[in-house]
Amino acid sequence: MTQEFIQVGDTGELRPGTMKRVDVRGLRILIVNVEGRVCAVDDTCTHEDASLSTGVLRGELVKCPLHGSRFNVCTGKALEEPAEEDLRTYPVRLDGGRILIGVPGAESP
Repeated sequence: MTQEFIQVGDTGELRPGTMKRVDVRGLRILIVNVEGRVCAVDDTCTHEDASLSTGVLRGELVKCPLHGSRFNVCTGKALEEPAEEDLRTYPVRLDGGRILIGVPGAESP
């Protein structure tokens, strides 16, 4: 499967210390600006079906609003129970103020 980079926003709309959820090809993705570094992970907590975009962001860590699991938004690593499974991460490219996220593309012939 190939990877395709899709624009999901502009850097001006995502200030440092903020995050937002985007929906791309059926995927719910959380994009986060950590001190100027933009990271992207799955938006859904791996413990329960809760949107991390409604959680609390502190530096590189987001806290799930449902049961308090914490994840590193740059590595996807689950850091606190009850979640034990890491989040999927997505590559990010910044191009002329545009935020592009690498998502699975079409199968190669």
